[in-house]
Amino acid sequence: MPAINGSAPMNWDDVRVFLAVVRNGSLRAAGRALGLSQPTIGRRLAGFEASFGGPTLFDRLPEGLRLNAAGESLVEAAERLERAALALERRRAAASPELSGTVRVSVGEWAAGFLARHLSGASAADLAPGITLELVESPEMANLARRDADLAVRHGHAIPNTSNLYITKLGAIGCAVYQRRGTNIPEAAHGHRWIAYPEEQGHLVSALWLDQQIKARGGKVALRASNLTMRIEAVRAGVGVALLPCYAGDSDPLLERVTAPVSELAADYWVIVHRDLRRAACVRAVMDWVQALFAREGDALAGAG
Repeated sequence: MPAINGSAPMNWDDVRVFLAVVRNGSLRAAGRALGLSQPTIGRRLAGFEASFGGPTLFDRLPEGLRLNAAGESLVEAAERLERAALALERRRAAASPELSGTVRVSVGEWAAGFLARHLSGASAADLAPGITLELVESPEMANLARRDADLAVRHGHAIPNTSNLYITKLGAIGCAVYQRRGTNIPEAAHGHRWIAYPEEQGHLVSALWLDQQIKARGGKVALRASNLTMRIEAVRAGVGVALLPCYAGDSDPLLERVTAPVSELAADYWVIVHRDLRRAACVRAVMDWVQALFAREGDALAGAG
């Protein structure tokens, strides 16, 4: 159906591109957000701007694209269209009975490691064979309303307070201090060499606790590592001691505990899904699998196994 002025009807994908550039500030960043190449983003944005027949909607600056007054006047209407289109997309997904396809899960690194290690063997058998999990690790929860992910597995500090989400508790992930097996225990216990977090992660609860331990015990930082894999490998190599989730430390024959599980750092985890997608067959199957996995592995997760 032609538009009123005889031009082609507006493409919703071009509106998505416009909003992605607004939110990310550059063609490259918008392309990463949408999974499209920078040239594709550039062509679609140029077409979107040209369809309004007036000036460009962004000022092209050395540091990126900045929305100008003409562009600002379109944002509210574009976001209304986005909300309506995404609501239709969620309801279409919820109506599908198929147990196949990719389900994208937003996770923090501890939950990501736990889920990934159970995607083979008996645990994986409980998940429908036609479903592919896509685990997306990020310190921030994905925007479920915009379908940045289909569901999320997050701990209490990262759960948004909004009525359009369905949230149910999974269980707790405990952590303790670990060292390479056979390391001199008294020395390790006094924290002479610690594997810590980098400064940009210093606000994390676990990083703050670790800094307190280092100061209280007169230890020193042997290494700062920004992700769980690096911290585990450093402990395995004997670089120092580190705070690790119990499911990872207890299952590694090269590691042993220096402390009992740290009760004040035990984190309750929740599965979160947009209410429109709660009954989508694929999403429901993944939610059920995650809940069953946390229930079955509860002792190991808490460090009580």
